[in-house]
Amino acid sequence: MLNPLPKDARVYVAGHTGLVGSAVVRRLEAAGHTKVLTATRRELDLRDQGAVNTWFEANRPDYVFLVAGTVGGILANSTRPAEFIYDNLMIHGTVVHASHLSGVTKLLYLGSSCIYPRHATQPITEEQLLTGPLEPTNEWYAIAKIAGIKLCQAYRRQYGSDFISAMPTNLYGPNDNFDLASSHVLPALIRKFHDARQAGRFDVEIWGTGSPMREFLHVDDLADACVFLMENYSDDSHINVGTGVDLSIRELAEKVRDVVHPDAQLVFDTSKPDGMPRKVLDVSRLRNLGWSPSYDLDSGIRSTYQWYLEQVSTSVGLRGID
Repeated sequence: MLNPLPKDARVYVAGHTGLVGSAVVRRLEAAGHTKVLTATRRELDLRDQGAVNTWFEANRPDYVFLVAGTVGGILANSTRPAEFIYDNLMIHGTVVHASHLSGVTKLLYLGSSCIYPRHATQPITEEQLLTGPLEPTNEWYAIAKIAGIKLCQAYRRQYGSDFISAMPTNLYGPNDNFDLASSHVLPALIRKFHDARQAGRFDVEIWGTGSPMREFLHVDDLADACVFLMENYSDDSHINVGTGVDLSIRELAEKVRDVVHPDAQLVFDTSKPDGMPRKVLDVSRLRNLGWSPSYDLDSGIRSTYQWYLEQVSTSVGLRGID
């Protein structure tokens, strides 16, 4: 290990109530970390540099997992572009700068696979960053995430900061966002099939043609990879995190249907955008370091739907917050 995380280190998880942040907190606590630091949006606006500096001075984290951000699917990206680029640029900037000022030992910044060009060669290697135009349906988010990578590289090069970046593929799991106006494809499908079953409907609309190819990673696997990288990776280049296995949106919808509403019929709305034709990551660098995922997609969908049902039965809000 290059930099093992001491069990009594002060570890700040920025974005702890969201899909990824909550998984990172679970992973750290399960490993026996006793000083996991968090702050809600009400307690700390991560877009406010002064407030973030003050919080870092008061809490003095040793390690930082920067997994906070404004996130969403195609609809959210297309209707809220200003929020997506402003919020994410500011959050990345304030936390990275405060980490530098306060002398954080190490920071892991989490980006997104949408940073890569729309027509990137598949599977996508890390070297394909900035080699072509971005996918128009999420370019605002992608530009902010690219800026986050470059921010970590800049602080590493100018100040010697041990700031690293990881780029995960499409995620799902407990605490996901199931709001159809802002969710990603897998939780949106779970919600659509569940609502149809509850209403006694059998036709379920799927955006696009169903032909795009996508890769999906359970968020608990991502959390495990984040801790692994914090302990085993220190390099200027970002590193991909995923399964390296993809399937079509039609195949994904069929898997979700079989779990949630087996009698449903898929209806494709081809007037809606598909997004990138294919997006699967080359994860050979991470595999060569010794990490691989534990969840398969079928079991991951089943466990995620079970979590969703538990939230419905207890009347807990269904929208995860990143």
